[in-house]
Amino acid sequence: MPTTSKVVLGVSLVLTLGTVAGVHIKQHLDRERLHESVIRDLERQARKRENLRQLEEQITLTREFETEREKRAAGAQTS
Repeated sequence: MPTTSKVVLGVSLVLTLGTVAGVHIKQHLDRERLHESVIRDLERQARKRENLRQLEEQITLTREFETEREKRAAGAQTS
């Protein structure tokens, strides 16, 4: 087998193996990135639920405060 053929075969093998390895590495990185996105989405949903719970609690406290203030105002008017 001539030397030129061996060199061409070697270069082809190196390029092919490099391409296959590169694709596998890229797929692995893409999977990791997608997994991180799912985790961020779950964290965002948890924060949203917590914010809604705090908002509902704040609304309840505001209503209680308004009711108490109205009672005090009504009591002050009757005195």
